[in-house]
Amino acid sequence: MPFAAYRRALPLLRIPFSVYLMPVYWFGLSALPSGFSVARAVGVFVVLHLLAYPASNGYNSYYDRDEGSIGGLRQPPKVSRELLHLVWLFDGLAVAGGLLLSPAFAGLVAVYLLVSKAYSYEGIRLKKYPLLSTAVVVVFQGAYTFLMTQVGVEAPATQLLAPENLVLALVSSLFLCGSYPLTQVYQHAEDARRGDRTLSLRLGLRGTFVFAGAALATGAAVLVAAYLWRDEARHIIIFLVATGPVVVLFLQWARAVWRQESAADFDHTMRMNQVSSLCLSAAFLLMLFW
Repeated sequence: MPFAAYRRALPLLRIPFSVYLMPVYWFGLSALPSGFSVARAVGVFVVLHLLAYPASNGYNSYYDRDEGSIGGLRQPPKVSRELLHLVWLFDGLAVAGGLLLSPAFAGLVAVYLLVSKAYSYEGIRLKKYPLLSTAVVVVFQGAYTFLMTQVGVEAPATQLLAPENLVLALVSSLFLCGSYPLTQVYQHAEDARRGDRTLSLRLGLRGTFVFAGAALATGAAVLVAAYLWRDEARHIIIFLVATGPVVVLFLQWARAVWRQESAADFDHTMRMNQVSSLCLSAAFLLMLFW
């Protein structure tokens, strides 16, 4: 039955995995000095995390046709034509949902979806180019999404373009620059088989951890400076306390990989994603409600 085929394809949208991208959303909201509509914030969350991100995940799965574990799925089902139908449906719903909030937000969502297609589509496949693909992910899942979230809740242009807000947008990209290569460490063999020269594959396992540590440390340093600039010293304390478990887990994982490269596996990667996403989301939520 057709319905059964769509039900089998649905897990490849990896909707639960989209939760790992929540910190940028909360970060964008917490950076706004004035209030915003809660209803609009909920709408932005639904459009991004339940529609746009799953559509991007599904499209990537359709062209990757992974045989091994992928983010959020230990054993992904076989790719089918129905998956592409679901992607188109979620694309349309994401843009339509964006229009209910504002044309500007809908336009930004549409651009995000198009760029995510270029990342995976076999005729373009930015994923084949390590530096270009990393730059695209870092910008669009970082600073672009940070500002897109603020546009969705109708933050005024003076707040959007304020220098300190743009610095925080930069921080979100620096964090993505550190975390993105870590998501690739367990897929080296699969990426090499497809001819995708990812940044992690080029850096090697040890190089990936060194690069990630440097990028994350840089992002944290810029964030602390930005909070001092904004006279929000208490946010620094919240951030440092909340990210303590992430730092410990990262160092433990790096040491394990140094000793035995097989530690760069699916389970360790997903645990790192889960802990970092929950800790950062908790930090920015506390800053928001404070």
